[in-house]
Amino acid sequence: MKAAIARTVAGLLTSPRVRDARRAAFALRRRARGGTAVVSYFHQVDDPYSHLMLQVLPAFSARYGIELQPHLVLPPGDTVAPDRPRLLEWSRRDAADLAAAVGLEFLDPNRQPDPALTSLADRALAALFSNPHVSESTFTDALAVSDALWRGDRSRIERLAAAPEAEARHMLEAGTRLRKKLGHYLGATLNFEGEWYWSVDRLACLEQRLREAGLARDSRTDPLVTIPVVECRHRPTNGHRPALHFFCSLRSPYTYVAVPRVRRLAEHYGAELHLRFVLPMVMRGLPVPREKRLYILRDTKREAERLGLPFGRIVDPVGVPTERGLAVLHHAVGAGNGPQFLESFMRGVWAEGIDAGSDDGLQQIAGQAGLDGAFVNAALADPSWREVAAANREEMLALGLWGVPSFRVDDAPARWGQDRLWRVERDLIAATQAAPTGAA
Repeated sequence: MKAAIARTVAGLLTSPRVRDARRAAFALRRRARGGTAVVSYFHQVDDPYSHLMLQVLPAFSARYGIELQPHLVLPPGDTVAPDRPRLLEWSRRDAADLAAAVGLEFLDPNRQPDPALTSLADRALAALFSNPHVSESTFTDALAVSDALWRGDRSRIERLAAAPEAEARHMLEAGTRLRKKLGHYLGATLNFEGEWYWSVDRLACLEQRLREAGLARDSRTDPLVTIPVVECRHRPTNGHRPALHFFCSLRSPYTYVAVPRVRRLAEHYGAELHLRFVLPMVMRGLPVPREKRLYILRDTKREAERLGLPFGRIVDPVGVPTERGLAVLHHAVGAGNGPQFLESFMRGVWAEGIDAGSDDGLQQIAGQAGLDGAFVNAALADPSWREVAAANREEMLALGLWGVPSFRVDDAPARWGQDRLWRVERDLIAATQAAPTGAA
């Protein structure tokens, strides 16, 4: 009964029919009141992804018939950023890497901006964003503030108009409350009629949404920012078999949508795939707030549709189901069936509504990976997977990462997130000296 209820609730939350009905209701209300379509932007001044967003917002505002409303927000709380030092270091490094790949700019100063200078920048942005006539130039001016902040140019910021400290603080708190009320927790986020889009990574999704709503000012369909994707259009030339380490969690929907591409990359580049499974954050005592869970669920659905993967018939494997799954995965890795079982488990709990906590459910998942009941029973009787999961977690933390899915090719820098598999492919290309070909 519990599994059936879980499947029903998740199905409603990820249902395209429900989503389309909600969109139609928003559009009807907008037309009925004769108002302009509003896109809310939430800016965190010391967030590198927010710096990237400011570079594209003028063109974004010009391309669509919308009112772009900016809000200042405070950094996310500890419940959604449980390992803040690693998160901050990673975000700067990743933003610099992403900027170079998509034609934007971010120079990582290897540290966060000075807090006093950050406060001055917030006051300067508060003066800009409090203007009732926000325009494209507002975001151009905001970018100048952000650029000065990240360069540590105090004199440049001090020359700008600034709101009183109390007013800036009020705007930060109001923006943070609104963001939470609408259902998010990060900076560099855009909200349009109940749907969220994070950073330039999801800007193309919002552009498509606005075009479908008839809000484009012209017929262009090319995205403002083109995020690289996994292509497998290179062929290895040096005979090297790189090690592809894949840090994964059975409770991570982002791990689910990553698995097919990881297997494809390993096969295409002749890499040795090492599955480095870890316990989910919540099973390590780290809370995951409701707004984070809901956003990840809906964002994964959007990504799954883009990748042509089923998603939405879910029975959350948190707790005992994950432990049982990891026990079998540990043995499957030793038997050479690790990738097959991982994919079967993830598809089962995230797309097929299989209860991995039941004997029948786990047997079904294992059977789809070529493993029989005797194999499953032997695996469940062996607790050694716990030591392996703990060791994998320690290695992941030592690499400067804290969550999954994460990746590393040989001794290259570690990468985090299914959004960065294109970067993993570039590491594989470098490791194998792969040459481009004309076909996938």
